Amino acid sequence: MTIDTLRRFFLPCFTTPSTTTTTTTQTKKNRLSTTSNQNTKTSPASSTSSTTTTISTTAPPRPSKSMVIGTIFGNRRGHVWFCIQHDRLTLKPTLLLELPLSTNNLVREMRNGLVRIALECVTTSDNPAFSNCQLRSVPLWTAFCNGRKTGFAARRRAEDRVRNILQTMQCVTVGAGVIPSGFGSGSEEELMYMRANFEHVVGNVDSESFHLINPDECTGQELSVFLLRSRLGVNR
Repeated sequence: MTIDTLRRFFLPCFTTPSTTTTTTTQTKKNRLSTTSNQNTKTSPASSTSSTTTTISTTAPPRPSKSMVIGTIFGNRRGHVWFCIQHDRLTLKPTLLLELPLSTNNLVREMRNGLVRIALECVTTSDNPAFSNCQLRSVPLWTAFCNGRKTGFAARRRAEDRVRNILQTMQCVTVGAGVIPSGFGSGSEEELMYMRANFEHVVGNVDSESFHLINPDECTGQELSVFLLRSRLGVNR
């Protein structure tokens, strides 16, 4: 069944980054020798000085990464919605997109183990609109799924229906399921959802991406959403 396909891939997974700091210590030792009339003894005396070496590099800045909560939901025959939250208890998502894919089509793509959704916005010198705004503020995107153009995705506001759905799923940390019709979904058709941890990567002002984090026991599924802005003859 469709819901069984979704449940196989979405389980809890958390990673903890570790940082190691290395200090370079240079030690200098001086030996002093003294001679007595009866015995000859050698006593060492050491003086230690520590210096920290600072290395300056000209490498470009690394992409910033963070953990976010991603929820994909939609009616079986309706469009898929992609929602990003930093806290599952809040009803105001940081990003809400309506994708030109039906839930059934997305599940069919997931059965192959690899889903890459690319959303592209093109700005030109003749049409420089949205060339300087934040990437997630772009209202309309050209959507591609696994290399095939599927239509146009739109940024949406969280209205009452979406808020009711998020409120119904507040107790869900990671997983997949079905909300029955009329029970918090605001629809006469049952609503399917799947929630997981995503790695949010900000490459630069023109590229962001969200990557599904798989647990160790389920490493076969890859699902990524890319936001890309192409500039043709437009200066930043």
